[in-house]
Amino acid sequence: MVQPRKPISVSEAVSRVMQLPVHTYTETVPLEQAGGRILAADVHADADVPPFDRSPLDGFAVRAADTKEASRENPVHLRVLETVGAGHTATVKPEAGECIRVMTGTMMPEGTDAIIMFELTKELENGALIEITRAFHPQDNVVIQGEEMKRDSVVLEKGERIHAGAVAGLATFGCAEVETARPVKVGVYATGTELLEPGEALEPGKIRNSNAPMVLQQLREAGAEPVYYGQLPDEFELCYEKVADALQHVDALITTGGVSVGDFDFLPAIYEKLGAEVLFNKIAMRPGSVTTVAAIDGKPLFGLSGNPSACFVGFELYAGPWIRQAHGDTHPYLQPAPAVLGSDFPKPNPFTRFVRGIVRFNESGMVAVPAGLDKSQVVTSLARSNALIVLPGGTRGYQKGDAVDVLMLRGDGSDTFSEPVKER
Repeated sequence: MVQPRKPISVSEAVSRVMQLPVHTYTETVPLEQAGGRILAADVHADADVPPFDRSPLDGFAVRAADTKEASRENPVHLRVLETVGAGHTATVKPEAGECIRVMTGTMMPEGTDAIIMFELTKELENGALIEITRAFHPQDNVVIQGEEMKRDSVVLEKGERIHAGAVAGLATFGCAEVETARPVKVGVYATGTELLEPGEALEPGKIRNSNAPMVLQQLREAGAEPVYYGQLPDEFELCYEKVADALQHVDALITTGGVSVGDFDFLPAIYEKLGAEVLFNKIAMRPGSVTTVAAIDGKPLFGLSGNPSACFVGFELYAGPWIRQAHGDTHPYLQPAPAVLGSDFPKPNPFTRFVRGIVRFNESGMVAVPAGLDKSQVVTSLARSNALIVLPGGTRGYQKGDAVDVLMLRGDGSDTFSEPVKER
């Protein structure tokens, strides 16, 4: 018998999903393919950075002692022995009264301990001499060996997402290959015989399948490996067989639609026949109150709403955070932030509501406004949203200027809520 529906709070639903066991498998990939993945082990510096004292600018490598008496009234002249570019080393060692012309990044010549930029010198005798009118001290304008990082220091920690800056760090320390979490493989099924694929012409009574392409992209943005199995027809036994088979090949399964109480909403009965444990089948939230999550053999089955906005919100609140945790990511999936409501939202609010919103910055901070019509079947507001505006339940509506919390979409961040969202 299909379980009765008893709504639970959003925070309780999140907690139940995040308590599911995860198995983070690792694999080593070439650095050029590591972007977006999660580090599976700490990365240590294989050398000091920089590996030698060097010049941070174009100038002259000098002995600071030779400039000690320099002033406008008493200029000092130094003889230039040679010019050395980055990647090359000096062939002579300056003695008293001598210097070497160097370019940015050049290794400090032996015997020198300061750099004077070109602009602070006057070249004489066609560059054979330079004139200096001020004193310099040892290590002036010198980048010291190990100044940025010492050998064996931790460059990046396990659980960090590899972005462009991280790739630069990994390359600096000779990481041609990187040990990363293997992306979880997540299957996707769309339910409903009323669905047409995006390239098909509209027919009476039919709608285009926007949920599956949307969820597949959400999976990519979460770092998962999506597998699209197509559409499930409105036939119980066939649906059951397809779901059972898919579960043999993926780490998790997402279905869109089929979790409500209509005659052809088969997913609750399929979960029961599979012997899956239903974590919850109703949440005190809008949109997506019928979002259902079950588990079998440690694999989650995310039953998302067939309404596009409800489907989107359900993924962001529950599937996305689970995927991030399964990858060993140490940052939150949705980044919470305080904002001010930029327009009235008069709709009564019995449950926690997640409004697709646009967040912008002004002189006083972050301002959030709804991105469009706030109905669960609406698609266009999703295209413009960069955040979910969190409106706690138990109110008759909100007014412009009210303080609200927002969850930034496609941002980095620890668990879904760094602080509890107020619910009623």
